[in-house]
Amino acid sequence: MPSSVIPSFRYSDAPRMIDFLCDAFGFERHLVVPDGEGGIAHAQLALGDGMIMLGSARDDDFGALVVTAEAAGALTSPPYVIVPDVDAHCAHARAAGAEIVMEPADQDYGGRLYAARDPEGQLWNFGSYDPWAAPE
Repeated sequence: MPSSVIPSFRYSDAPRMIDFLCDAFGFERHLVVPDGEGGIAHAQLALGDGMIMLGSARDDDFGALVVTAEAAGALTSPPYVIVPDVDAHCAHARAAGAEIVMEPADQDYGGRLYAARDPEGQLWNFGSYDPWAAPE
């Protein structure tokens, strides 16, 4: 069963960020709904069994409750995405323009991890540790 927890994001330039997230991090477009004004009303991007949702930052009721990473300057909840080959994923993300802020490294709790920022400053963690897997 796919995850029922789906992180969502707001971006200043959501169409550009959809392209970036697909090109750099390997997401695939599941659903993209333009807002008719050059932005994105709602988008769903999938990676394996996981999914994120995103849309353009806007001044509406929900928009008043969230802020883009760019505007916040710091984040408290970066998503963690499981990938099969951390080093290859990092090399691909770097080549596509992601800012690597933590190089791939083995973790004390198992697995390998790296961290990157997208062009609007959102922090992403990618690792091989799978908390759903049975302990060894």
